[in-house]
Amino acid sequence: MTRVLVLVAPGEPPLPGLEPLPDRVELTTVSAETELREQLPNTDILVVTDFRTGLLERCWPAKHRIKWVHATSAGVDALLFPALANSNVLLTNARGVFDLGIAEYVLGAVLLFAKDTLGNLRHQRAHQWQHRETELIRGKQALIIGAGSIGGEVARLLGALGLEVTGVARSAREAPNFQQVVANDDLDMYLPRADYVVITAPLTAATEGLINRRRLALLQPHAVLINVGRGAVVVTEDLVEALQQQTIAGAALDVVEPEPLPEQHALWEMPNVMLSAHMSGDFVGWRRALGEQFKANLARWLAGEDLFNQVDKGKA
Repeated sequence: MTRVLVLVAPGEPPLPGLEPLPDRVELTTVSAETELREQLPNTDILVVTDFRTGLLERCWPAKHRIKWVHATSAGVDALLFPALANSNVLLTNARGVFDLGIAEYVLGAVLLFAKDTLGNLRHQRAHQWQHRETELIRGKQALIIGAGSIGGEVARLLGALGLEVTGVARSAREAPNFQQVVANDDLDMYLPRADYVVITAPLTAATEGLINRRRLALLQPHAVLINVGRGAVVVTEDLVEALQQQTIAGAALDVVEPEPLPEQHALWEMPNVMLSAHMSGDFVGWRRALGEQFKANLARWLAGEDLFNQVDKGKA
């Protein structure tokens, strides 16, 4: 019998898309810490949909038989606590499920600023008929920090509308949909050339605080920052300062640090900011898609085949 444990957030329904499972698979869903502690030692495969900071690390048993942990997210930073990161437990993620939704969100954000939609809404609320000119996006420069599957899909959509797209990754390489992919070490060289800076990178030791006061100062005054990666990749206080001083033109933020954003935070009232609640990839039916993706990988596991979407824990 293969025992699969699914950790969901309190009040969250079970992950859809899993039934029917083979008779030799036993599925249990938990949300409470006491249940998690009780079930983990006898679990073969753990599926995590709840990424509460510290919960899984706090409950991780000294002795267990867990062989595989699956994250229902693209980022796995919340799961890389030492006991798991340094173990032989396989780690997979949900790469691919959210790519198109996030890419469409980024495209919408680019158009939002190019066409001054925020300005339209302000004038509408004030009952002002104010004619203006707006930007064409063809030929603009987009710099995507994170050239993985999400970054590649963003590049595909932006490129289809005529933007020139450069990716930033650990090392320079050729990749579909990018004019070029440059190394992280060259980031400072390319920031001043960008009209739109899009963050799709995961949170790692190398990306935490990557966009700070010094790098924001390298951007052109008309540049827009779009963050759909992780909030902590950007130093929030430095971003607020750059927006207030008009060092950059605006920001679209699906992720922030901290989350949720405090009620009195300055970002809420900024006229050149669009905020969303970490939802850029969450299309109608996304939870079922996550369940079906895991189920497909489980079939490979039961057949003794290699899993797809394996994460290199040493590089994540």
